[in-house]
Amino acid sequence: MITKHTKATTISAGTALLKVLEAWQVDHLYGIPGGSINSVMDALEAEKSQLQYIQVRHEEVGAMAAAADAKLTGKIGVCFGSAGPGGTHLLNGLYDAREDHVPVLALIGQFGTSGMNMDTFQEMNENPIYADVAIYNVTAVNANTLPHVIDEAIRRAYAHQGVAVVQMPVDLPWQLIKAEDWYSSANSYQKPLLPQPNPEKIKQVVDILQTAKRPLIYYGIGTRGAGKELQALSQQLKIPLISTYPAKGIVPDDYVAYLGSANRVAQKPANEALAQADTVLFIGNNYPFAEVSKAFKNTSKFLQIDIDPAKLGKRHKTNVAVLADAKLALAAILQQINERDATSWWQANLANNKNWRQYLASLENKTDGPLQAYQVLKAVNQVADPDAVFSIDVGDINLNANRHLKLTPKNQHITSNLFATMGVGIPGAIAAKLNYPSRQVFNLAGDGGAAMTMQDLATQVQYRLPIINVVFTNHQYGFIKDEQEDTNKNDFIGVEFNDIDFSKIASGVHMKAFRIDRIDQLTDTFNQARDLAKTEPVLIDAVITGERPLPAEKLRLDSSVYPINEVQAFKQRYAAEDLHPLATYLAKYGLTDAQNEVGQGGF
Repeated sequence: MITKHTKATTISAGTALLKVLEAWQVDHLYGIPGGSINSVMDALEAEKSQLQYIQVRHEEVGAMAAAADAKLTGKIGVCFGSAGPGGTHLLNGLYDAREDHVPVLALIGQFGTSGMNMDTFQEMNENPIYADVAIYNVTAVNANTLPHVIDEAIRRAYAHQGVAVVQMPVDLPWQLIKAEDWYSSANSYQKPLLPQPNPEKIKQVVDILQTAKRPLIYYGIGTRGAGKELQALSQQLKIPLISTYPAKGIVPDDYVAYLGSANRVAQKPANEALAQADTVLFIGNNYPFAEVSKAFKNTSKFLQIDIDPAKLGKRHKTNVAVLADAKLALAAILQQINERDATSWWQANLANNKNWRQYLASLENKTDGPLQAYQVLKAVNQVADPDAVFSIDVGDINLNANRHLKLTPKNQHITSNLFATMGVGIPGAIAAKLNYPSRQVFNLAGDGGAAMTMQDLATQVQYRLPIINVVFTNHQYGFIKDEQEDTNKNDFIGVEFNDIDFSKIASGVHMKAFRIDRIDQLTDTFNQARDLAKTEPVLIDAVITGERPLPAEKLRLDSSVYPINEVQAFKQRYAAEDLHPLATYLAKYGLTDAQNEVGQGGF
C-alpha cells in the first residue's frame, strides 16, 4: 500500500491524485476522456503500471461497473467523465450506487480555472447536478489541495457507504506540487466495530420464537456470511426462511425450508407464508415494499435485528428491536434455544415448497414446444461452475433467475437492487471479471436491458474478458407489460419492439456468438459457450416465448376463495395444473387457512 510521497521534489497534482487511489487499493477505474479531463489521462499514462484504465463506450456503463465493483468486493469503485455530458452520463450508475449503499468515487472534469464562470464550452455549475446523489460533493479549487480532496472523498464514501463526487478544473492536475504536500489516510482506515447484541433483548427474541405458532425468518443482505446460522436456527426451531431477492444464495437455494422471496420478484411459497405468519424475525433486511404492500398486517409479533439503528422500526412497529450484527445475534440466539419438534406449520410449508419446486422443475425439464426462459436457465445451471458470478439485468430476468437459477453461498450475484435500472448486466459482468479473473462470469439480460448497454460488449472484447453473455430475447419489456396487464385499461403501449439479433451485434464487435430458438439446441450451444469462455467472451442470444411467468403476487389457485372458472383459467395459462395453494397443506396438517393475502403495493 502506498501511503507516502515519492523521493522526487515535485509531483503533478494528477499523479498525486492517482497515488491516493492506489493507497486505497484501487486497481482500476472506468471512463471516457475529454478535453476537460485530459490532465487526468496524462497522469493515468504515467501510473499505468499501478492503475488500470478501462475505456468504456458509454460513461453510464463506467458508473454502473464502478457500482458493481463495490457490490462485489466492498472496495470503492471509481469512474470519471468529462464536463457536461460526460459527467451527466454517469448519473444513472451513481444513483444505482446510492440506492444500494455502496462506496463509489466519481471524478468530473471541468473547464480550466481561467475560463470558469465565463460561459465557456461545456462549462457549467456542476455542483448542483450531483448534490442529490452524493454524500460528498465538492469542486477542487487548488492543485495543492487536490490530493487531500480525493482522500477526503474516499474516506467519506466508505464512512457513509455512498457516492462521493469531485469536480476538477482541467488545469489543476497538470500543475506541479511539492511531493511532500500529499499523503493518504488509507492506512488509518478501520471498519466500524460490529455492535454486540444486548443479552436481555436476545432472550426476549428467544422466548417469542420458542413459543410462536406460525413463525417466519425474513432475512436480507445484512446476513451475508451468516447463512449457516440462519439454516441452523431454521432447523432447530422448525422455522421456514424467506429472503429478499438480493439475499438469494446466502442460504443454499435447495434448502428444503427456504421458501424464496416475497412480493412480485418472488416465489409462491414465500408470499403465501408471509400472509399467514404470526411472528416474523426480520434480520439484516430493509424490504422496500413492506409498508405499501402491508406485508406484515397479519403479524402479531415483529422482531428485528439490524446493524443500523436507522433501520430499526423503519418498516414495521417492532416488539423487540436488537441493534447488532446479524451473525453475532444469530450465534447468541442459537446458544439459548431448545430444539423443537416438527410443527404442523413447518410441515405444511415444506410440503407447499416441495410442490412449488416440482412445478418449477416441470417448466425447466420440458423437451418439446417453443423455447422458454425456464429451459435456458436450466442450461445455465448445467454449465455454471460452483463459484460462478452472475451479473443480472433488470426485468423479467430477475423474476426468472430468482426462481430458476440455482445458487449457493459460493456464488455471487448482483443486480440493481433498489434503483432497478435496466442495462446493468453488461457493466456488472465487466466488473466481475476484472475483480475475479479466475472465476466464471455470466451476464444474464433480457433484450430490453441488453439493448441499453450493448455497445460495451466491445469493452469485453477489447480487454479480453471471458464472460458468458446470455440474452433472453422476447421482443418486449416483459416486466412492464405484465404491470400494464394488471393496472392499465388500454391495450399494451410502448412495451413491444422489433427484433435485434444480438448474435450479429456480438459478431460485429468480434465476439463469438450463437442464436438459438429451440430446446434441443441448448446443450450443445451452452457447452460450446462454456469452453470458449475459458479464453474469450461469448454471447448466446436465446429467442424465447413472451408469456408471463406465474404471478406469485396474484395467485388464483384456491377454489374456496376464487370462482372455479378463474382457478381453471389461471392453472391453464401458467401450466400449473398440479400446483396447489398453501391452504391445501395447512388443512392436511390440521391448520386453518387465515385466507390472508399480501398486496403488491405501490402500483
